[in-house]
Amino acid sequence: MTEPLGPMGRAELEAFLVAHDIPFVTYEHPPVFRVEEGPELKARIPGGHSKNLFLKDQKGQLWLISALGDTRIDLKAAPAWIGSARLSFGSEERLWEALGVRPGSVTALALVNDPDQAVRFVLDAALMAHDSVNFHPLTNDATTNLTRAAFLKFLEVTGREPVIIDFGGLSGAAAS
Repeated sequence: MTEPLGPMGRAELEAFLVAHDIPFVTYEHPPVFRVEEGPELKARIPGGHSKNLFLKDQKGQLWLISALGDTRIDLKAAPAWIGSARLSFGSEERLWEALGVRPGSVTALALVNDPDQAVRFVLDAALMAHDSVNFHPLTNDATTNLTRAAFLKFLEVTGREPVIIDFGGLSGAAAS
């Protein structure tokens, strides 16, 4: 048995998208570490912009929540909505081991680095209401835009069936 070569990087991700006929456009920009940064960049890129939370529950299950950038997620109430135990943020080491990205670069596209599906994926209905969606391409110095259909194809190709939650329609979804 050969050892895995490690997680895909940006170039490998883009090659993966091309190989699976998943159209995308990537916009280069200075590194962005937080959702609040770069509003002028986001204004130039069409579609819903995501925020991505890498979480671990009390039972050790890993979770990735991809939500519209301004969606407020109550981490105390979220377990009841997604079917998890109590949630906390996953460590930098665990993030690297599970998804092959560093803090500031968390993205749904990192699911490509989780072929064993150790990370459960939750998707905000508000993000999917947009005609196109935006994620970091495994690094935070660019944004990759995919149509909703292209993103759903990416999820299908990676064997993901997301849990879709309308965080905005839930009572108690006011804390972030």
